[in-house]
Amino acid sequence: MKRRPGPRAPRRTASPVLLFLAALLALLPALSVLTAPGARAADGDPAVSLSKKEAGKGGEITVSGSGWRAEALLMLLICGQSTPERGVVGGTNSCANADGRAVTTDKKGAFSMKLPVTEPPKPCPCVVHVATVTGEQALADAVFTVAGHPTADLPEQTGDGKLAVLATTRLEGDSSLLTWFGAPPARRLVFTVGNLGSAPVKDPVFEIGTAHGVYAPQWEERQWRGTVAPGAKAQIKLPVELSAGAHGDYQVSLRYGQKVLAEQPWGVGRPWGVTLFWVLLCLVVPAAVFRIGMAVVDKVRPRPAGSHRTRTPAMRRRPKRRGRTGTGAGRDATTAPGATTEATTNAATTTNAATSTDATTAVLPWFTPDSAPSENRPRPTTKGQA
Repeated sequence: MKRRPGPRAPRRTASPVLLFLAALLALLPALSVLTAPGARAADGDPAVSLSKKEAGKGGEITVSGSGWRAEALLMLLICGQSTPERGVVGGTNSCANADGRAVTTDKKGAFSMKLPVTEPPKPCPCVVHVATVTGEQALADAVFTVAGHPTADLPEQTGDGKLAVLATTRLEGDSSLLTWFGAPPARRLVFTVGNLGSAPVKDPVFEIGTAHGVYAPQWEERQWRGTVAPGAKAQIKLPVELSAGAHGDYQVSLRYGQKVLAEQPWGVGRPWGVTLFWVLLCLVVPAAVFRIGMAVVDKVRPRPAGSHRTRTPAMRRRPKRRGRTGTGAGRDATTAPGATTEATTNAATTTNAATSTDATTAVLPWFTPDSAPSENRPRPTTKGQA
């Protein structure tokens, strides 16, 4: 028998809602993997571990870490009056800064560095404090005990004091004449803070950072002596100083705790005095070398033959001095009584040479041969001589 074709039943299509639910059920395992604690641990906070939990002064421990930023510069310090929960109380003033070590993390954010054990300036409890030097701020502390170092209780917390900048910051001060010649530029950062917390803030420690161009700021601690009561405000002035010869556009940042409170631009002029000094140096030194060289050349160059004769005073003709009327006054040395024969001969020779020289030279307009003195003329007699 042949089946007679009848009307076909309509094909049922899957509902979009059902498709969405099926896709969501398929993604649940992947979402559970992404939200697992192990995945968060890979991107967790930086961690620090120590080879020893206790050591005496003069010893050495190995500090290891993981979870840090790749190729980040870190500073390792032993700090007193500190715990991992409260951090370093009093800032790095509680740490042995002179015996700290710097280390750079690898591409995976891990490091391992040996650290000498020294006594911090504050009593224990102590920690090994690890913090980034540049870039994004990150830190971690590990409990450590310095054997033989005094121990004291941590200072009591007075409450939750919170400071905030209430007015625009500004830089006060002028550059001196020495700054024009390369001295370090210095200013005072002036700002007004208010305590928004419920407890007073005593002797807060701020951090001043200076950045030039694309470089990360270099932070320095500045402590302000005073107390800011809850709900009160205070004007604070902190010194800011750059390196010698600094010029260009700088950015001054103010940080309290882990929060940047304010930023202030600072345009530093070029030290033109240094440029002027080098320009003058490039002009004066070659001129002095040239003068010295010319003096040496003039000293060592050969003299032409007979040049020394032109400088002798024997070739100069001196006019004869006529004697006064009196007994032997003004008498010539060649005719004076008692003159030696040699002196008379020399004088005669000189007179003859001068006469021959005058005969060969041209006669001047105001000088005639008749008026010239001659040895053939009789000499005037003086009183007392026949």
